[in-house]
Amino acid sequence: MKNSEIKIEAIEFAIDGVAVLGPLSANFIEKRISIIGRNGSGKSTLARLMSGLITPTRGQVHINDIDIAKDRKAALKTVGILFQNPDHQIIFPTVGEEIAFGLRQLGYSKSDVEDKLRAILEQFAKQDWYNRNVMTFSQGQRQLICLMSVLAMEPKVLILDEPFSGLDIPTTRALREILDNLDQTIIHITHDPAVATNADRVIWIDEGLIVKDGHPSDVLAPFMAAMEQVNVL
Repeated sequence: MKNSEIKIEAIEFAIDGVAVLGPLSANFIEKRISIIGRNGSGKSTLARLMSGLITPTRGQVHINDIDIAKDRKAALKTVGILFQNPDHQIIFPTVGEEIAFGLRQLGYSKSDVEDKLRAILEQFAKQDWYNRNVMTFSQGQRQLICLMSVLAMEPKVLILDEPFSGLDIPTTRALREILDNLDQTIIHITHDPAVATNADRVIWIDEGLIVKDGHPSDVLAPFMAAMEQVNVL
């Protein structure tokens, strides 16, 4: 799959007139991008802007020349997001219904929805999950259900918003292996510098602005040094 081009053009986001993010501009063409920063730095807001879940107060986000905020159907085919908590993403009682929902949003026929649904379950060797209630699964398994739901829509870009939070070590390792083998462009939102070590590019955000942008070797050391100086108590 060809690398996607992501253009963030002078975006700002404010709530009740209070600035949360920006002004912020960046162009991404790399395959693996990590966006790091402390909690409350604006990372998740940026993730939601890039996925089209919220609209910038000013500026635009384009992915492969698609205005993510204005062309929602094209955006759904272009970018998917995996949240920190799968229970904030799952809305249907069974695995089959959950995966089918996004496909229906794209306008696929009933037969095509069924074919794509069964294909993604087969890809992950989870055919027996079709009629299972999502609440019978562990948190890690529910996160996989969310991932399958997103991947069934065949997005070019996948945004990860702290997807390993709350998962144990074996589950984190298994999910990381799946993500590492995906061909999509992946933008990983994280506060953990270890997650960003193998990225092609790292962007450090603080108070809604880019502090540093570059190779992990150029960004992570000053980020860690700055974190050592923070006194929150």
